[in-house]
Amino acid sequence: MLIDSAPWTRAVPGAAALARRAARAALAAAEAGTGEVAVVLSDDATVRRLNRDYRRKDKPTNVLSFPLGDVKTAECRLLGDVILARETVLAEAAAQGKRAGDHLSHLVVHGVLHLLGFDHEKDAEARRMEALERRILAGLGIADPYRRPRAGGARVPKRAAA
Repeated sequence: MLIDSAPWTRAVPGAAALARRAARAALAAAEAGTGEVAVVLSDDATVRRLNRDYRRKDKPTNVLSFPLGDVKTAECRLLGDVILARETVLAEAAAQGKRAGDHLSHLVVHGVLHLLGFDHEKDAEARRMEALERRILAGLGIADPYRRPRAGGARVPKRAAA
């Protein structure tokens, strides 16, 4: 766990512990066995640069995942990196009426699932990934992030971009 942006600790008390818990829950639910994931709590500027350099999208996004493939060391299996952009994550949480820690947890789960090969480019893949996210988050006591709004309620959140 790396907190690359100190304001994370002020904005989301216990952010590192929440991210660790979410990553472990995703690995367990996906039956991935053991593995090491680096979760980096960063900022919009860093994520924008990475998004531009690796995805050719010159804008920040909430979460990026960089899988390493199936790299094994003597100690463990290295899965990759999950990097979150603080300003974007906090703005989305506020706009969607969610607790910042819950949104952080959801995006860590989402990013870890990408490292494990899950995707949401096609509708069937998205349904499978979102169903697993819902199950993992429910186990963490976090409400369904994809729920449909009631009449006059907030809009359904867009899929995370990992």
